[in-house]
Amino acid sequence: MSAGATLTLPDGRAVRQVALRGGGLSAKVLTLGAILQDLRLEGVDHPLVLGCPKVADYLGPGRYLGAVVGRYANRIAGARFGLEGRVFRTDPNFLGRHTLHGGADGVDIHIWRIEELAPDHVAMRLDLPDGHMGFPGNLRIGVTIALRDGALSLDFAAETDAPTPCSLAHHGYFDLDGTGDVRDHRLRIAAAHYLPVDAELIPLPGTAPVAGTRFDFRAPRRIGPGGHDHNFCLSDGPVAARVVAELTGLSGLSMQVETDAPGLQLYDGGHFDGVPGLEGRLYGPHAGLALETQHWPDAPNRPDFPDAILRPGGIYRHHVAYRFRR
Repeated sequence: MSAGATLTLPDGRAVRQVALRGGGLSAKVLTLGAILQDLRLEGVDHPLVLGCPKVADYLGPGRYLGAVVGRYANRIAGARFGLEGRVFRTDPNFLGRHTLHGGADGVDIHIWRIEELAPDHVAMRLDLPDGHMGFPGNLRIGVTIALRDGALSLDFAAETDAPTPCSLAHHGYFDLDGTGDVRDHRLRIAAAHYLPVDAELIPLPGTAPVAGTRFDFRAPRRIGPGGHDHNFCLSDGPVAARVVAELTGLSGLSMQVETDAPGLQLYDGGHFDGVPGLEGRLYGPHAGLALETQHWPDAPNRPDFPDAILRPGGIYRHHVAYRFRR
């Protein structure tokens, strides 16, 4: 652990950077958005994740890289949902019509407060007020980011004083080879169904089988030419943490994804266009792969999807671990 540096955003806000080490891994974590800025594995000479060297870039071209996103990760169609007889209108920050990652003022650009710091982990908190980005309920969020036993783990918890949608996700992008193009990585996802989407990436009615489609990753195969930004249906309700995916680079380095979440968003980073990155890199299309464990997108509008409403007296919990092997 290191006390790290204090960085400053263009608006004057101070961002603390802390260094963690454990289980053969080392990392830099920011209080801005609980961002994982850098991740290294002993014996590997390149970063395992995409990150920005300048903290201001996380407010621009590097938005969401390595951040925690929410209060509701992914998309809410029409920037609205009904709950207990009321209609709530949320921030339409995606295409001017839908809500993405909790709105324009999502948790990824808030300054989180450190509650515990140790050599191998940091615990951070953030409070969102009732009505923030249109969502009901005062929401208290916590995340513990840890490096142990060859894994990066994130454990989320949240409580509310009014019913509210809640889905927090780690939005890291991984590149196990350090080549700047992940399309030759091999991927396995333990899901027999996925959510088809419309032209605006909003889920269509129902789930679809992956069999016979480019979404079938039940056996390891090359990621391929791209076009992936879809939720894979891991379960239809609460389950124990288990391995749901494995990514392997051409170098042989592999990463298992373990989670208790019902969904996994696969996104191949096709939008990157010269994002300033670590070690002087410029991230282009497909520079990194996001494997975001989450509730299913648009679940607040879809009673047929796993329930994503957090209620007073309940605790939202979500575990994800990314475990590396050579």
